[in-house]
Amino acid sequence: MYKDEKFWDRIASKYDRIEQSDIAYAIFIEKVRTYLKADDMIMDFGCGTGLVCNEIAGNVGFVHAIDISTKMIDICKFKASERNIQNIDFARTTIFDEKFRIGSFDAIIAFNIFHLLDEPHKYIQRIYQILKPGGFILSSTPCMSEASLLKNVLKFFSLLGVTPKLNSFTSSEMEQLFLNVSFKTLELNKLKPKSPQYLCISQKHGINNN
Repeated sequence: MYKDEKFWDRIASKYDRIEQSDIAYAIFIEKVRTYLKADDMIMDFGCGTGLVCNEIAGNVGFVHAIDISTKMIDICKFKASERNIQNIDFARTTIFDEKFRIGSFDAIIAFNIFHLLDEPHKYIQRIYQILKPGGFILSSTPCMSEASLLKNVLKFFSLLGVTPKLNSFTSSEMEQLFLNVSFKTLELNKLKPKSPQYLCISQKHGINNN
């Protein structure tokens, strides 16, 4: 079992109810679509219950949707089946899976994932590897160091073991994680005016001729 899988399995059935009321999803999806092309090969890294990948599947060629939670993946598959979406491969795996080859993705979506990762810089390095030259990392991240009350509450729950361990950084610190791996920042903005949740669009250097 992957680290923290039990937590995500436990909340899988409630996840949509909690998250669908957040307008950040609609804002994020609308923005992401502007960077996608009809023949793109996409990864949804940490796909949860498919709230993003099922919405953008019609805008791209193919989606690899991955998550560490078996129950999250099961919900993803069921929702895609209900909508007859056939261009998504769902897998319980990690981004370090060797089946994901160097330079094979046009874009990687990471909605609310980087604050949950141990050593996020290693994941960003891996993303850089498997993106094509000119490929995009389309991410949203709660930057909890810019909301001290939220940071303290979540830290308390994390210490109690109620939630996974969380990273706390500012938007500038988050951006620097990408810059350190030679990504170029295209956009860095709050998804909602009074929220510490940031949209960050970064691009791998080089030209994608596809």
